[in-house]
Amino acid sequence: MTNGSGANTGERELQSQALQALSEYLELSLDAGASLIVMRHASDTATLYVGDASAPREELKRRGTIPAPLANAILDATRAGMNQLEIDGKTYRFFRSFTHMDDLAAVVFSST
Repeated sequence: MTNGSGANTGERELQSQALQALSEYLELSLDAGASLIVMRHASDTATLYVGDASAPREELKRRGTIPAPLANAILDATRAGMNQLEIDGKTYRFFRSFTHMDDLAAVVFSST
């Protein structure tokens, strides 16, 4: 569905959900004093971990899974390097980088 400006309301809703999910998991990583790590083990979901991205995957704490479209929307809303986003009135500053764990690509969100 598109609105009068031509924007897709479904895409806007997905973007809003992505930012909400990102803020929730960034809060978990901040509470733990660690990074948020997103890995895709299956084509339809992404798994979110909190921990040290340089540590073995067994040492990471699994915090949940999200659907792949939501993970993609999080990546679309952020960029590699420094980021600053305001979500629900709270400002998040983080550095987005990439790594490999167990031959899988991983996206790492580290607080600054």
